[in-house]
Amino acid sequence: MTLPQVVERLTNELGAKLVAYIGSVAETRAVRQWMIEGSNHRKPKGDTPNRLRESLTITLMLRSRDSKATVQAWLMGLNPQLDDQSPATLLRDSDEQGIAAVRGAARAFLIGG
Repeated sequence: MTLPQVVERLTNELGAKLVAYIGSVAETRAVRQWMIEGSNHRKPKGDTPNRLRESLTITLMLRSRDSKATVQAWLMGLNPQLDDQSPATLLRDSDEQGIAAVRGAARAFLIGG
């Protein structure tokens, strides 16, 4: 998937506000701009594209079993497996190890609920 496709799918699943939060931008306008193909449009900076791709992978894994609302709540809620941090915060702020921890917590949620 191209990055605009990733952002569009993620926005459809999580909403623009949560995607903006994970993407470290203050406005949903930036998220809408990320969905536009072409070199003249705003693109996410740094490692944000990887974070968005990882977020989509985790979202789709959780959506295989749960509703959009449940997945959104899981991403925003404090998680004891993640030292009482929200998965969305770790997806936004962490290194690869933190993102891997979110993937593990998502797998555990799928297994145990």
